[in-house]
Amino acid sequence: MPDLVHGPRIAIIGGGIGGLAAGAFLRRAGLTATVYEQAPALAEVGAGLVVAPNAVRLLRRLDVIERFLRRAVPLDWGWEFRRWADGGVLSVERLSGVCERLYGERTYAVHRADLLGTVRSAVPHEWIRLGARCTSVEPRPDGALLRFADGSQVEADVVIGADGVHSVVRGAVAEPAPPEYSGICAFRTVVPTHAAPEFALRPAQTLWLGPGRHFVHYPIADGSAVNIVAFAPAGDFTDESWSTTATIEEFHAEFAGWDPRVTDLITSGGVPGRWALLDRAPLRHWSRGRITLLGDAAHPMFPFFAQGAAQSIEDAAVLAHCLAASADDPEQALKRYESARIERTTRLQQVSRARRDINHLPDGPDQQARDATLAAADPLVSNGWIYGYDAEEALTS
Repeated sequence: MPDLVHGPRIAIIGGGIGGLAAGAFLRRAGLTATVYEQAPALAEVGAGLVVAPNAVRLLRRLDVIERFLRRAVPLDWGWEFRRWADGGVLSVERLSGVCERLYGERTYAVHRADLLGTVRSAVPHEWIRLGARCTSVEPRPDGALLRFADGSQVEADVVIGADGVHSVVRGAVAEPAPPEYSGICAFRTVVPTHAAPEFALRPAQTLWLGPGRHFVHYPIADGSAVNIVAFAPAGDFTDESWSTTATIEEFHAEFAGWDPRVTDLITSGGVPGRWALLDRAPLRHWSRGRITLLGDAAHPMFPFFAQGAAQSIEDAAVLAHCLAASADDPEQALKRYESARIERTTRLQQVSRARRDINHLPDGPDQQARDATLAAADPLVSNGWIYGYDAEEALTS
Protein backbone atom coordinates (compact mmCIF):
# COMPACT_ATOMS: atom_id res chain seq x y z
CA MET A 1 0.00 0.00 0.00
CA PRO A 2 1.57 3.33 -1.06
CA ASP A 3 1.75 6.24 1.34
CA LEU A 4 -1.39 8.40 1.19
CA VAL A 5 -0.86 11.74 -0.50
CA HIS A 6 -2.53 15.11 -0.28
CA GLY A 7 -4.37 14.85 -3.57
CA PRO A 8 -7.76 16.18 -4.60
CA ARG A 9 -10.67 16.12 -2.16
CA ILE A 10 -12.64 13.17 -3.49
CA ALA A 11 -16.27 12.63 -2.51
CA ILE A 12 -17.92 9.29 -3.26
CA ILE A 13 -21.71 9.40 -3.15
CA GLY A 14 -23.01 5.94 -2.28
CA GLY A 15 -21.70 3.26 0.05
CA GLY A 16 -22.70 0.16 -1.89
CA ILE A 17 -20.31 -2.29 -3.50
CA GLY A 18 -19.23 0.19 -6.19
CA GLY A 19 -18.74 3.15 -3.87
CA LEU A 20 -16.74 1.18 -1.34
CA ALA A 21 -14.70 -0.45 -4.09
CA ALA A 22 -13.86 3.03 -5.34
CA GLY A 23 -12.69 3.99 -1.86
CA ALA A 24 -10.64 0.81 -1.59
CA PHE A 25 -8.88 1.26 -4.92
CA LEU A 26 -8.26 4.95 -4.28
CA ARG A 27 -6.59 4.03 -0.99
CA ARG A 28 -4.53 1.41 -2.79
CA ALA A 29 -3.46 4.10 -5.28
CA GLY A 30 -2.35 6.43 -2.48
CA LEU A 31 -5.28 8.85 -2.58
CA THR A 32 -7.85 9.69 0.07
CA ALA A 33 -11.63 9.97 -0.22
CA THR A 34 -14.83 10.30 1.77
CA VAL A 35 -17.75 7.95 1.17
CA TYR A 36 -21.19 9.47 1.82
CA GLU A 37 -23.93 6.88 2.38
CA GLN A 38 -27.52 7.87 3.04
CA ALA A 39 -28.36 4.80 5.15
CA PRO A 40 -27.62 4.82 8.89
CA ALA A 41 -25.64 1.59 8.51
CA LEU A 42 -23.86 -0.16 5.67
CA ALA A 43 -25.98 -3.09 4.56
CA GLU A 44 -26.46 -4.59 1.12
CA VAL A 45 -30.03 -5.47 0.26
CA GLY A 46 -30.77 -8.35 -2.04
CA ALA A 47 -29.36 -11.80 -1.76
CA GLY A 48 -26.78 -13.52 -3.93
CA LEU A 49 -24.64 -12.75 -6.91
CA VAL A 50 -22.05 -14.48 -9.05
CA VAL A 51 -18.49 -13.13 -9.02
CA ALA A 52 -16.59 -14.06 -12.17
CA PRO A 53 -12.80 -14.05 -12.72
CA ASN A 54 -12.73 -10.49 -14.08
CA ALA A 55 -13.83 -9.24 -10.64
CA VAL A 56 -12.05 -11.87 -8.53
CA ARG A 57 -8.62 -10.88 -9.84
CA LEU A 58 -9.26 -7.29 -8.76
CA LEU A 59 -10.34 -8.37 -5.27
CA ARG A 60 -7.08 -10.29 -5.03
CA ARG A 61 -5.13 -7.13 -5.85
CA LEU A 62 -6.95 -5.31 -3.05
CA ASP A 63 -5.53 -7.95 -0.70
CA VAL A 64 -9.02 -8.90 0.49
CA ILE A 65 -9.28 -12.26 -1.24
CA GLU A 66 -8.90 -14.30 1.96
CA ARG A 67 -11.83 -12.52 3.54
CA PHE A 68 -13.87 -13.02 0.38
CA LEU A 69 -13.14 -16.75 0.28
CA ARG A 70 -14.40 -17.29 3.84
CA ARG A 71 -17.99 -17.00 2.66
CA ALA A 72 -17.86 -17.40 -1.12
CA VAL A 73 -18.90 -20.68 -2.75
CA PRO A 74 -16.71 -21.82 -5.68
CA LEU A 75 -19.04 -22.81 -8.53
CA ASP A 76 -16.85 -25.76 -9.48
CA TRP A 77 -19.75 -27.76 -10.91
CA GLY A 78 -20.31 -24.78 -13.11
CA TRP A 79 -23.38 -23.61 -15.00
CA GLU A 80 -26.28 -25.69 -16.19
CA PHE A 81 -29.40 -24.89 -18.19
CA ARG A 82 -32.54 -26.95 -17.66
CA ARG A 83 -35.92 -27.17 -19.35
CA TRP A 84 -38.76 -25.64 -17.37
CA ALA A 85 -41.30 -28.47 -17.46
CA ASP A 86 -39.23 -31.53 -16.63
CA GLY A 87 -35.74 -30.35 -15.68
CA GLY A 88 -34.17 -31.88 -18.78
CA VAL A 89 -30.55 -30.71 -18.98
CA LEU A 90 -30.00 -28.46 -21.99
CA SER A 91 -26.37 -27.60 -21.36
CA VAL A 92 -23.69 -28.10 -18.71
CA GLU A 93 -20.46 -26.13 -18.34
CA ARG A 94 -17.99 -27.53 -15.81
CA LEU A 95 -15.81 -24.79 -14.32
CA SER A 96 -13.49 -26.70 -11.99
CA GLY A 97 -9.95 -26.37 -13.28
CA VAL A 98 -11.07 -24.95 -16.62
CA CYS A 99 -11.89 -21.47 -15.33
CA GLU A 100 -8.52 -21.18 -13.59
CA ARG A 101 -6.66 -22.44 -16.67
CA LEU A 102 -8.38 -20.00 -19.00
CA TYR A 103 -8.64 -16.93 -16.79
CA GLY A 104 -6.44 -17.45 -13.75
CA GLU A 105 -9.29 -17.37 -11.23
CA ARG A 106 -12.35 -19.39 -10.23
CA THR A 107 -15.99 -18.27 -10.37
CA TYR A 108 -17.85 -17.87 -7.08
CA ALA A 109 -21.34 -17.29 -5.71
CA VAL A 110 -21.62 -15.00 -2.71
CA HIS A 111 -24.18 -13.14 -0.65
CA ARG A 112 -24.18 -9.47 -1.53
CA ALA A 113 -23.62 -8.54 2.12
CA ASP A 114 -20.48 -10.69 2.19
CA LEU A 115 -19.07 -8.97 -0.91
CA LEU A 116 -19.92 -5.60 0.61
CA GLY A 117 -18.08 -6.57 3.80
CA THR A 118 -15.10 -7.67 1.74
CA VAL A 119 -14.63 -4.36 -0.04
CA ARG A 120 -15.48 -2.38 3.09
CA SER A 121 -12.59 -4.05 4.90
CA ALA A 122 -10.20 -2.21 2.55
CA VAL A 123 -11.67 1.24 3.31
CA PRO A 124 -10.61 3.09 6.48
CA HIS A 125 -13.49 3.48 8.92
CA GLU A 126 -12.95 7.23 9.20
CA TRP A 127 -13.54 7.67 5.47
CA ILE A 128 -17.19 6.62 5.73
CA ARG A 129 -20.00 9.07 6.59
CA LEU A 130 -23.32 7.36 7.32
CA GLY A 131 -26.75 9.00 7.35
CA ALA A 132 -25.54 11.44 4.69
CA ARG A 133 -28.18 11.68 1.96
CA CYS A 134 -26.98 13.83 -0.91
CA THR A 135 -29.81 15.92 -2.34
CA SER A 136 -28.01 17.97 -5.00
CA VAL A 137 -24.71 18.35 -6.80
CA GLU A 138 -23.78 21.80 -8.09
CA PRO A 139 -20.94 21.73 -10.65
CA ARG A 140 -18.24 24.35 -10.24
CA PRO A 141 -15.12 25.06 -12.30
CA ASP A 142 -12.87 23.59 -9.62
CA GLY A 143 -15.14 20.78 -8.44
CA ALA A 144 -18.66 20.70 -7.03
CA LEU A 145 -20.77 21.72 -4.08
CA LEU A 146 -22.68 18.88 -2.44
CA ARG A 147 -25.80 19.50 -0.40
CA PHE A 148 -27.21 16.98 2.06
CA ALA A 149 -30.62 16.38 3.58
CA ASP A 150 -29.52 17.57 7.00
CA GLY A 151 -28.67 21.00 5.57
CA SER A 152 -24.92 20.50 5.50
CA GLN A 153 -22.75 21.31 2.50
CA VAL A 154 -19.43 19.92 1.31
CA GLU A 155 -17.03 21.20 -1.32
CA ALA A 156 -15.17 18.56 -3.29
CA ASP A 157 -12.53 18.65 -6.01
CA VAL A 158 -13.82 15.39 -7.50
CA VAL A 159 -17.27 13.79 -7.15
CA ILE A 160 -17.91 10.13 -7.91
CA GLY A 161 -21.57 9.19 -8.23
CA ALA A 162 -21.88 5.58 -7.06
CA ASP A 163 -25.46 6.09 -5.93
CA GLY A 164 -27.19 3.47 -8.05
CA VAL A 165 -29.96 3.45 -10.61
CA HIS A 166 -31.76 6.41 -9.01
CA SER A 167 -28.56 8.45 -8.89
CA VAL A 168 -28.74 12.06 -7.76
CA VAL A 169 -25.28 12.69 -9.19
CA ARG A 170 -26.35 11.47 -12.64
CA GLY A 171 -28.51 14.57 -13.00
CA ALA A 172 -25.38 16.74 -12.84
CA VAL A 173 -23.67 15.04 -15.77
CA ALA A 174 -26.41 13.80 -18.11
CA GLU A 175 -29.74 14.98 -19.44
CA PRO A 176 -32.62 13.56 -17.39
CA ALA A 177 -34.25 10.61 -19.16
CA PRO A 178 -36.96 8.43 -17.69
CA PRO A 179 -36.36 4.68 -17.71
CA GLU A 180 -38.29 2.45 -20.07
CA TYR A 181 -40.68 -0.16 -18.76
CA SER A 182 -39.22 -3.60 -19.51
CA GLY A 183 -42.34 -5.63 -18.75
CA ILE A 184 -40.30 -7.97 -16.54
CA CYS A 185 -40.08 -8.27 -12.79
CA ALA A 186 -37.72 -10.26 -10.59
CA PHE A 187 -38.51 -12.31 -7.50
CA ARG A 188 -35.78 -13.12 -5.00
CA THR A 189 -35.59 -15.22 -1.89
CA VAL A 190 -33.15 -17.30 0.14
CA VAL A 191 -33.72 -20.88 1.23
CA PRO A 192 -31.81 -22.19 4.29
CA THR A 193 -29.75 -25.29 3.53
CA HIS A 194 -31.79 -27.48 5.87
CA ALA A 195 -34.94 -26.66 3.89
CA ALA A 196 -33.43 -26.97 0.40
CA PRO A 197 -33.46 -30.14 -1.70
CA GLU A 198 -30.13 -31.88 -2.22
CA PHE A 199 -29.85 -30.99 -5.92
CA ALA A 200 -29.95 -27.26 -5.10
CA LEU A 201 -26.94 -27.56 -2.78
CA ARG A 202 -24.53 -28.52 -5.54
CA PRO A 203 -21.89 -25.83 -6.29
CA ALA A 204 -23.57 -24.87 -9.54
CA GLN A 205 -25.54 -21.99 -10.99
CA THR A 206 -28.68 -23.58 -12.41
CA LEU A 207 -30.92 -21.74 -14.87
CA TRP A 208 -34.36 -23.14 -15.73
CA LEU A 209 -35.65 -21.66 -19.00
CA GLY A 210 -39.34 -21.47 -19.86
CA PRO A 211 -41.89 -19.46 -21.84
CA GLY A 212 -41.74 -15.85 -20.68
CA ARG A 213 -39.80 -16.75 -17.55
CA HIS A 214 -36.58 -18.14 -16.14
CA PHE A 215 -35.55 -19.31 -12.68
CA VAL A 216 -32.03 -19.30 -11.21
CA HIS A 217 -30.55 -20.82 -8.06
CA TYR A 218 -27.12 -21.41 -6.53
CA PRO A 219 -25.64 -21.85 -3.03
CA ILE A 220 -24.27 -18.85 -1.11
CA ALA A 221 -23.01 -17.89 2.36
CA ASP A 222 -20.42 -20.65 2.67
CA GLY A 223 -23.05 -23.14 1.53
CA SER A 224 -25.48 -22.34 4.34
CA ALA A 225 -28.25 -21.11 2.02
CA VAL A 226 -29.53 -21.24 -1.55
CA ASN A 227 -30.09 -18.01 -3.44
CA ILE A 228 -33.09 -17.82 -5.77
CA VAL A 229 -33.80 -15.15 -8.34
CA ALA A 230 -36.53 -15.57 -10.93
CA PHE A 231 -37.86 -13.44 -13.75
CA ALA A 232 -41.46 -13.26 -14.92
CA PRO A 233 -43.89 -10.89 -16.67
CA ALA A 234 -44.46 -7.80 -14.55
CA GLY A 235 -48.02 -7.00 -15.57
CA ASP A 236 -48.78 -3.56 -14.14
CA PHE A 237 -46.12 -3.86 -11.44
CA THR A 238 -43.52 -1.07 -11.85
CA ASP A 239 -41.90 -0.70 -8.40
CA GLU A 240 -38.11 -0.80 -8.80
CA SER A 241 -37.33 -0.80 -5.09
CA TRP A 242 -35.50 -3.83 -3.68
CA SER A 243 -37.44 -3.39 -0.44
CA THR A 244 -40.76 -4.32 -2.08
CA THR A 245 -42.07 -7.79 -1.29
CA ALA A 246 -44.53 -10.24 -2.79
CA THR A 247 -46.24 -13.27 -1.30
CA ILE A 248 -45.09 -16.85 -1.72
CA GLU A 249 -48.45 -17.50 -3.38
CA GLU A 250 -47.81 -14.80 -6.00
CA PHE A 251 -44.35 -16.20 -6.67
CA HIS A 252 -45.72 -19.73 -6.86
CA ALA A 253 -48.47 -18.71 -9.30
CA GLU A 254 -45.93 -17.36 -11.79
CA PHE A 255 -44.25 -20.77 -12.01
CA ALA A 256 -47.27 -23.05 -11.72
CA GLY A 257 -46.83 -26.13 -13.87
CA TRP A 258 -43.05 -26.02 -13.77
CA ASP A 259 -40.91 -28.92 -12.61
CA PRO A 260 -41.83 -29.72 -8.96
CA ARG A 261 -38.23 -29.06 -7.92
CA VAL A 262 -38.70 -25.41 -8.88
CA THR A 263 -42.03 -25.01 -7.11
CA ASP A 264 -40.71 -26.83 -4.02
CA LEU A 265 -37.84 -24.34 -3.81
CA ILE A 266 -40.29 -21.45 -3.99
CA THR A 267 -42.36 -22.96 -1.20
CA SER A 268 -39.25 -23.47 0.96
CA GLY A 269 -38.16 -19.83 0.77
CA GLY A 270 -39.17 -16.93 2.93
CA VAL A 271 -41.21 -13.92 1.88
CA PRO A 272 -39.87 -13.04 -1.58
CA GLY A 273 -38.70 -9.66 -2.67
CA ARG A 274 -40.02 -8.35 -5.95
CA TRP A 275 -38.82 -5.53 -8.16
CA ALA A 276 -39.46 -4.35 -11.69
CA LEU A 277 -36.66 -4.31 -14.22
CA LEU A 278 -36.62 -0.89 -15.81
CA ASP A 279 -34.48 -0.39 -18.89
CA ARG A 280 -32.14 2.56 -19.36
CA ALA A 281 -30.35 3.30 -22.59
CA PRO A 282 -26.54 3.50 -22.40
CA LEU A 283 -25.13 6.96 -21.80
CA ARG A 284 -22.86 8.50 -24.41
CA HIS A 285 -21.01 10.40 -21.67
CA TRP A 286 -21.02 10.02 -17.91
CA SER A 287 -18.46 12.63 -16.84
CA ARG A 288 -18.76 16.39 -16.71
CA GLY A 289 -15.90 18.52 -15.48
CA ARG A 290 -14.84 16.98 -12.18
CA ILE A 291 -17.98 14.88 -11.68
CA THR A 292 -18.30 11.30 -12.88
CA LEU A 293 -20.43 8.18 -12.43
CA LEU A 294 -19.65 4.60 -11.52
CA GLY A 295 -21.52 1.29 -11.55
CA ASP A 296 -25.31 1.33 -11.86
CA ALA A 297 -25.38 5.12 -11.80
CA ALA A 298 -23.46 5.06 -15.09
CA HIS A 299 -24.53 1.82 -16.77
CA PRO A 300 -27.38 -0.12 -15.14
CA MET A 301 -27.85 -3.46 -16.83
CA PHE A 302 -30.17 -6.42 -16.68
CA PRO A 303 -28.67 -9.13 -14.44
CA PHE A 304 -28.68 -11.85 -17.11
CA PHE A 305 -24.88 -11.96 -17.42
CA ALA A 306 -24.31 -11.45 -13.66
CA GLN A 307 -21.92 -8.55 -14.33
CA GLY A 308 -23.45 -5.59 -12.48
CA ALA A 309 -21.26 -5.78 -9.37
CA ALA A 310 -18.24 -6.90 -11.39
CA GLN A 311 -18.46 -3.87 -13.66
CA SER A 312 -18.67 -1.50 -10.70
CA ILE A 313 -15.49 -3.10 -9.31
CA GLU A 314 -13.78 -2.74 -12.69
CA ASP A 315 -14.90 0.91 -12.81
CA ALA A 316 -13.44 1.51 -9.36
CA ALA A 317 -10.06 0.04 -10.26
CA VAL A 318 -9.75 2.03 -13.48
CA LEU A 319 -10.99 5.28 -11.95
CA ALA A 320 -8.50 5.08 -9.10
CA HIS A 321 -5.66 4.40 -11.53
CA CYS A 322 -6.62 7.40 -13.69
CA LEU A 323 -6.95 9.78 -10.75
CA ALA A 324 -3.64 8.68 -9.26
CA ALA A 325 -1.89 9.11 -12.62
CA SER A 326 -3.31 12.63 -13.09
CA ALA A 327 -3.96 13.88 -9.56
CA ASP A 328 -3.14 17.43 -10.63
CA ASP A 329 -5.61 17.31 -13.53
CA PRO A 330 -8.77 15.54 -12.29
CA GLU A 331 -10.85 16.58 -15.28
CA GLN A 332 -8.47 14.87 -17.68
CA ALA A 333 -8.36 11.83 -15.40
CA LEU A 334 -12.13 11.49 -15.52
CA LYS A 335 -12.15 11.78 -19.31
CA ARG A 336 -9.58 8.99 -19.52
CA TYR A 337 -11.62 6.85 -17.13
CA GLU A 338 -14.81 7.30 -19.14
CA SER A 339 -13.02 6.59 -22.41
CA ALA A 340 -11.53 3.40 -20.99
CA ARG A 341 -14.81 2.05 -19.66
CA ILE A 342 -17.75 3.18 -21.77
CA GLU A 343 -17.39 0.84 -24.76
CA ARG A 344 -17.13 -2.27 -22.60
CA THR A 345 -20.00 -1.40 -20.27
CA THR A 346 -22.24 -0.38 -23.17
CA ARG A 347 -21.62 -3.73 -24.84
CA LEU A 348 -22.53 -5.53 -21.63
CA GLN A 349 -25.71 -3.50 -21.28
CA GLN A 350 -26.66 -4.50 -24.81
CA VAL A 351 -25.95 -8.23 -24.55
CA SER A 352 -27.70 -8.38 -21.18
CA ARG A 353 -30.80 -6.82 -22.71
CA ALA A 354 -30.73 -9.28 -25.63
CA ARG A 355 -30.52 -12.25 -23.27
CA ARG A 356 -33.98 -11.45 -21.92
CA ASP A 357 -35.64 -12.52 -25.16
CA ILE A 358 -33.40 -15.56 -25.65
CA ASN A 359 -34.11 -16.92 -22.16
CA HIS A 360 -37.88 -16.47 -22.44
CA LEU A 361 -38.71 -18.04 -25.80
CA PRO A 362 -42.03 -19.92 -25.92
CA ASP A 363 -41.92 -23.61 -26.74
CA GLY A 364 -41.53 -24.13 -30.46
CA PRO A 365 -38.96 -24.00 -33.27
CA ASP A 366 -37.07 -20.94 -31.96
CA GLN A 367 -36.86 -22.48 -28.49
CA GLN A 368 -35.62 -25.75 -29.97
CA ALA A 369 -32.97 -23.92 -31.99
CA ARG A 370 -31.87 -22.06 -28.86
CA ASP A 371 -31.61 -25.30 -26.90
CA ALA A 372 -29.53 -26.87 -29.67
CA THR A 373 -27.22 -23.87 -29.59
CA LEU A 374 -26.87 -24.16 -25.83
CA ALA A 375 -25.99 -27.84 -26.11
CA ALA A 376 -23.25 -27.08 -28.64
CA ALA A 377 -21.92 -23.87 -27.11
CA ASP A 378 -18.99 -23.29 -24.78
CA PRO A 379 -20.01 -20.09 -22.98
CA LEU A 380 -16.88 -20.04 -20.84
CA VAL A 381 -14.85 -19.62 -24.03
CA SER A 382 -17.31 -17.58 -26.10
CA ASN A 383 -17.66 -15.09 -23.24
CA GLY A 384 -13.94 -14.85 -22.72
CA TRP A 385 -14.14 -11.15 -23.58
CA ILE A 386 -16.00 -10.78 -20.26
CA TYR A 387 -14.14 -13.16 -17.95
CA GLY A 388 -10.62 -12.83 -19.32
CA TYR A 389 -10.67 -9.05 -19.21
CA ASP A 390 -8.15 -7.37 -16.91
CA ALA A 391 -9.41 -3.82 -16.33
CA GLU A 392 -6.10 -2.49 -15.05
CA GLU A 393 -4.00 -4.22 -17.68
CA ALA A 394 -6.27 -2.94 -20.45
CA LEU A 395 -5.75 0.60 -19.22
CA THR A 396 -1.98 0.40 -19.40
CA SER A 397 -1.59 -1.72 -22.55
